[in-house]
Amino acid sequence: MSEFLSQFTDPGMWRLVLTSTWQTLIMVFFSSIFSFIIGLPLGVVLHVTDQEIYGGLKPMPLLNSVLSRIVNIFRSFPFIILIIILMPLSRIIVGTGIGTVATIVPLSIAAAPFVARVIESSLKEIDPGVVQAARAMGSTNWQIIYKVMIPEALPSLVSGMTLTIINLIGYSAMAGALGGGGLGDLAIRYGYQRFRPAYMVAAVIIILLMVEIIQFVGNKIANHLISKR
Repeated sequence: MSEFLSQFTDPGMWRLVLTSTWQTLIMVFFSSIFSFIIGLPLGVVLHVTDQEIYGGLKPMPLLNSVLSRIVNIFRSFPFIILIIILMPLSRIIVGTGIGTVATIVPLSIAAAPFVARVIESSLKEIDPGVVQAARAMGSTNWQIIYKVMIPEALPSLVSGMTLTIINLIGYSAMAGALGGGGLGDLAIRYGYQRFRPAYMVAAVIIILLMVEIIQFVGNKIANHLISKR
């Protein structure tokens, strides 16, 4: 017990914890941005091409079916396998298949289908009457999407993105098993493999704090948007 407690007084441990926390923040921040950039248009296209959604803005059953299946395939892929498969792509994009920067590529691709479904689901919650009113006023499909649908779905989109970021924190910890760096790597390499439980405890506590802070901020923003309606 005394050995366990003494590990918390080691300055070297806290330097590693700070470095790993920074790596995790980098991975989660950039993969959140890239997954949203990829997932937003995918989710919008899935919604507007669905012929079962009050006629759909532009029903295209074949395109909708193909995109839906692609999204489902990537959503069901185990993340650890996806990292291995995408290592060659990471090497092409960032010059290496392992490390913090390289992990952003599979993280973004893994989260994008989830983001697409979140956005599609959020858009489905919009009152059809709002869209029909915009159509009656002569709005184009593009105007309906970015002036009506996205603003109306914004609180739900914020909640969905909050959930996505939390999932990415979990994915980033898993990436540590394959040399992705971050808190997951710290917990596995130092806490588990070198029998230093304090490292694992510190990593878990910081991950839990990250999740709590992100959930709190996300809820605040979503509630603020709802109150402004």
